[in-house]
Amino acid sequence: MKLQKQLSRKVGNDEYAKWVVVIPPEKIKESGWKEGEELDVVFKDDRMILKPKK
Repeated sequence: MKLQKQLSRKVGNDEYAKWVVVIPPEKIKESGWKEGEELDVVFKDDRMILKPKK
């Protein structure tokens, strides 16, 4: 997996970024997630856990 920073927009001299986690296709298939599915994030200790929204 890879964490990427992408420029979202630039207003004057200010740049606004968004962060994207790239998950390999085999991991998406393994999870059963579908494109466009909304996910919740839970932080526990030093981990970030993604779960489908209910």
